[in-house]
Amino acid sequence: MRDLGDLSHPERERLQHLIIGSRDGVQGAINHLHLLRYAEPFEWSRLFPVPETGLVIIPQPGEVFSYLLRYRQMG
Repeated sequence: MRDLGDLSHPERERLQHLIIGSRDGVQGAINHLHLLRYAEPFEWSRLFPVPETGLVIIPQPGEVFSYLLRYRQMG
């Protein structure tokens, strides 16, 4: 199933990025991706608190998932 945003650009694929961590950690990762010229900070959504019930991610049929865990030095 294609995202409606893809209809005018069939050669483009939608990729979703998710960064979960402390406020400083998430903002730091966004800034780092900006330094790498991957994404502008304004392209990211505002920061949302994770609810105590957690998050549920429902992929589209045929989508796959990859997960990377990194640690950052605090302080």
